[in-house]
Amino acid sequence: HDRPQASFAQVSALKSLRLIPQEAKSTLDAFLLQTSQDPEGLEVSAPEAYGYEFQSGGVIEMLTKLHDKFIDERTALEKEEMNSKHAHEML
Repeated sequence: HDRPQASFAQVSALKSLRLIPQEAKSTLDAFLLQTSQDPEGLEVSAPEAYGYEFQSGGVIEMLTKLHDKFIDERTALEKEEMNSKHAHEML
């Protein structure tokens, strides 16, 4: 990445400011010296996250079965109603 190099340039630019105390400048020098000797030390990566495990499978299955059951019951009731209506019209 180019970002660490850009940030080092920004940090080294701080050394030229008059508002920065001398002790802070020497700390910046030590930091820049350390990072130039060990560039791998700044490469930090996030820990591997666990994947999300779906835990509602049982609820979804139950709702699917209830849906099928309700459709079957509705169909049976509609059939019964049509038979009753047909029987009434035959009178």
